[in-house]
Amino acid sequence: MRILTSALLAALVVAAPLHAADDPNLARARAVLKAQPIIDGHNDWPEQLRQDFGEGWWQVDLAADSRQFKHPLHTDIPRLHAGQVGGQFWSVWVPATITGPAAVKATLQQIDIVRGIVARYPQHFELASTAADIRRIQKSGKVASLMGVEGGSQIDNDLAVLRQFYTLGVRYMTLTHVRHNDWADSANEAPRAAPLTDFGKAVIHEMNRLGMLVDISHVSPGTMKAAMAASAAPVIFSHSSARAITDHPRNVPDDVLAMLKDDGGIVMVNYAPGYVSRARQEWEAARAGVRASYNAPPYSGLYIGQPDRAAAAFAEWEKAHPMPKVTLTEVADHIDHLAKIAGHDHVGIGSDLDGIDTTPDGLGGVETYPALIAELLRRGWSEADCAKLAGGNILRVLAAAEAVAAGMKGEVPPNVKP
Repeated sequence: MRILTSALLAALVVAAPLHAADDPNLARARAVLKAQPIIDGHNDWPEQLRQDFGEGWWQVDLAADSRQFKHPLHTDIPRLHAGQVGGQFWSVWVPATITGPAAVKATLQQIDIVRGIVARYPQHFELASTAADIRRIQKSGKVASLMGVEGGSQIDNDLAVLRQFYTLGVRYMTLTHVRHNDWADSANEAPRAAPLTDFGKAVIHEMNRLGMLVDISHVSPGTMKAAMAASAAPVIFSHSSARAITDHPRNVPDDVLAMLKDDGGIVMVNYAPGYVSRARQEWEAARAGVRASYNAPPYSGLYIGQPDRAAAAFAEWEKAHPMPKVTLTEVADHIDHLAKIAGHDHVGIGSDLDGIDTTPDGLGGVETYPALIAELLRRGWSEADCAKLAGGNILRVLAAAEAVAAGMKGEVPPNVKP
């Protein structure tokens, strides 16, 4: 029976680092991941490459240690292999402020990077279309590469665009990002009367028909429930955590987690510190408020029009209010809770690496997955349940979506206007 508190566990980690070479649980974790490598639901490496290098990313050595770059990254080829990653859904994200045809173009640019990574390094990556592809590719030691469109606005209300994204390798779409779109509600804005419109249901129907996973990270609880009701295939949360642990709108409430058992879907835990720790969430909110109060152009702010004074005052505030640390053990607390409510068959990992500014201590990059699995083994998780978390569960969900698509093969796309 595990009776240690999270605080005591964190103290023990200080005395016995999770990365210690003689840690028997780390050795067990590596054995688990040798049989079932990590399949991460969400990594923003492509977006970071474009942001940092533009088209110059083609000249960047992705087999170098990217921690040495001017702007260090969480991902590179050696660390992917060190972390025993066998599959990755690469996020092809564009900001929700970009809409219409411009959003479609920006998404294609992101897809081009993923396909370019695979083309440049075929000895390390291979595009995957199905669960069977992932199983085959991960056995070869390569990283099976799929894509996720991180926001329904990126299809510009056009099912033809959705279908072409699927053809290019997209295997999930997040229904919204940080803003409502024309047909679904985001978690970041006040809910509307209809959290999912008839066109939104038609989008889900077409995703089911294609075999594309319906991702309900970023959406409101109302949209979560409406999407589960509308989808014939299991849904996913590609990068979300537990709201009962940290009351953040991006996390999943317990009543929705309970519904996930019947749905057959999966919630993949997010590493974003503000989603993992309430103390960090409160600090981030306070920091944003202070920044605005010091310099909020054009009409207000304690130091409006005085950028040097505003910067100095903000630095003093940060010195007096140090950023709370977030740890690997707190991420494991979220995983424990998700498994307790939804069941071990319905949890996974969607780290959001390279999509977050900072990471929990102990989870600084793609090389650290074995340490997280070791922590769960230390808490009494079975090796079989760790294998499900690592990749078995998302493989099951993807295969289920493919089976639904096969059953809808004779159907035609819905004729519903936005």
